Amino acid sequence: MEKKGEGNSNSKNSKSRSPSHEPHQHQANATTHRQEDEWKHRAPYRVLDDDDDDKDVSPARWHGACHCGRVKYQLHRDRPLSSKYCHCTTCQRLHGAPFQWAAIFHKEDIRFTQGHHDLGWYDPSSQSQAHHLPCKVQCAFCRTPIMDEGRNMILLFPTLIEGINTPEGRKAFEAKCHMFYPQRVVDFKGDGVAKWDGLEDKSDLLDDDGNVVKKRRKEEKKKEEKKQNGDDEEEEEEGER
Repeated sequence: MEKKGEGNSNSKNSKSRSPSHEPHQHQANATTHRQEDEWKHRAPYRVLDDDDDDKDVSPARWHGACHCGRVKYQLHRDRPLSSKYCHCTTCQRLHGAPFQWAAIFHKEDIRFTQGHHDLGWYDPSSQSQAHHLPCKVQCAFCRTPIMDEGRNMILLFPTLIEGINTPEGRKAFEAKCHMFYPQRVVDFKGDGVAKWDGLEDKSDLLDDDGNVVKKRRKEEKKKEEKKQNGDDEEEEEEGER
């Protein structure tokens, strides 16, 4: 049988653990200690150690940091899979800006070099500080938005990246399209960048004034109906043979 004093002793020892095993004082308290330990070892929250011998990790191509410098990371890809301007009102409010500039990367493309304990989350759907995907990720101290974490990808914010204002940086992270353009609060006329009513390739294509140029949804629906009708006709012909 255990002695009565041993339970309290273990409790005290658990409270005196190394800070690296505990949530940072500014971190959101939405998850338990064990849950936090779980996410630390999964992309995109993996940490690049000095003795990291992971052969799958390519040399760092870009470096990024939050405003206070507590959170720092490396990117191991030359350029994002795509870059976009999002004009939806949710992004406008959460960023306090006319639009969100986001660069899409695989979760494995990023390694944190500092401050992965200093992260907080926000789930816009439930309006809670929970790590529920998709969610917003920020520095829990200075509140700088770090990225949007989706189920398969992450959306990083290029203005946090060193050298983004250089010709090389601007070219690498150049936006390929505008999304939710009708909700814009600023115009982008003559920039030569595609503008969509909603999501890219899944909504109507617009001109610089927001007028519909191509009815994407209607065309897709017509193709699907035509294909379905064609399949039905073929089945009827085969049945008559």
